[in-house]
Amino acid sequence: MVTNAPDPLDRLPDDVAAAAFRRLVRHLQHRHDAQNIDLMGLAGFCRNCLADWIIDAGYEGDKAQARELVHGMPQDEWKATRQTPATPEQLERMEASIAKNRVE
Repeated sequence: MVTNAPDPLDRLPDDVAAAAFRRLVRHLQHRHDAQNIDLMGLAGFCRNCLADWIIDAGYEGDKAQARELVHGMPQDEWKATRQTPATPEQLERMEASIAKNRVE
């Protein structure tokens, strides 16, 4: 069924959406135990995706700056102190999840 109804998210005031986004990012900064590979495997996006979306939305900084915003520290530091090696199972789940992101 095709509908021309506007997306309810587009009616969400920008200040409310921005506050919710900041809360999401702060939550992810606090929950570093939620590994990017697991987020990708479950939901098809991760902290790095959020940083890319910030750039896509018009952020004037570069990729490293956007990722630092999301990680709460430089990405290299985050990787060294927070990221664990991915298992083959995590990589498999991530690939299957990413495939669901593709629009046909």
